[in-house]
Amino acid sequence: MRKALKDAVVVITGASSGVGQATAEEFAKQGSRLVLAARDAAALQSVAKTCRELGAEVLVAPTDVTNADAVKNLAKKAMSFGKIDVWFSNVGVGAVGRFEETPIEAHDRVLSTNLIGHFHDAHAAIPIFLKQRHGTFINMISLGGFASTPFAAAYSASKFGLRGFSEALRAELADEPDIHVCDVYPTFLDTPGVAHGANYTGRRLSVPPLVYDARRVARAVVRLAQNPRPSMTLGVMADLARVAHLLAPNTTARLLARLTTRYLKQAPRVEKSHGNLFRPPAIAGGVEGGWRSRRRIPTAALATAAVAGLALALVITTRMRRR
Repeated sequence: MRKALKDAVVVITGASSGVGQATAEEFAKQGSRLVLAARDAAALQSVAKTCRELGAEVLVAPTDVTNADAVKNLAKKAMSFGKIDVWFSNVGVGAVGRFEETPIEAHDRVLSTNLIGHFHDAHAAIPIFLKQRHGTFINMISLGGFASTPFAAAYSASKFGLRGFSEALRAELADEPDIHVCDVYPTFLDTPGVAHGANYTGRRLSVPPLVYDARRVARAVVRLAQNPRPSMTLGVMADLARVAHLLAPNTTARLLARLTTRYLKQAPRVEKSHGNLFRPPAIAGGVEGGWRSRRRIPTAALATAAVAGLALALVITTRMRRR
């Protein structure tokens, strides 16, 4: 049955910008009561102001999800509403660069945030759900959960790990019909994420064409809260990446690595940066990153087209052999 979200209590981590901010606004429109978490208290207050103007009751809780005790305190604050109906585990950071040229502390931070941070979210939320006998935990993953991302090894490891974690958790809770673990796998998104992320390549990074509006993901998350299901992919890129990796994982990864290398050789030089790994960005950035309005070298688009062609070729070859 479609779940009503009016007065539902919704916790959103990573709520200060991008998908998190867009999702907070969408739940606010539904009349939900919101608990917004991120490291940047000022940015959270700005998002909270917008959500209150949309009619939502909002609690702001500055939190670093890499700190397990801080996430437990977040859950306690949320329970001041008397329950938690939805927990959107949305925090994510990235570090781009060759594996050996990326500082090990950067790899550690990506894994601590993108994987262990989601563990902390679930470890705080699931006991509450079990006590209530209901609740929906939504994991924000990405197409990186199905296809590896060369030059972002820690990001890739975190997303593959997060998909496995969700599957395991979902299996453990299979006998709880009103407790759901849902995954969201979007394609490339128009958010400040790439601009905020760590960059150890020494080259200006970009986002490929066919990026999606973060608000589309936000609406999908709301739909999952209303009608929970195990997983949802968004965008043709995500679907193609999933199929290509299934058919030819190593070839797909090598192709992406070569095309990324080609792009980085051509991109303008910039200073290397830790980005937002160890502290919030100086400017939160809002929902959009402005990528959809910029002209870009279509590196990932070319890669995806090549991968799709490869997948099709493999299917045709297999069928011909069978004949």
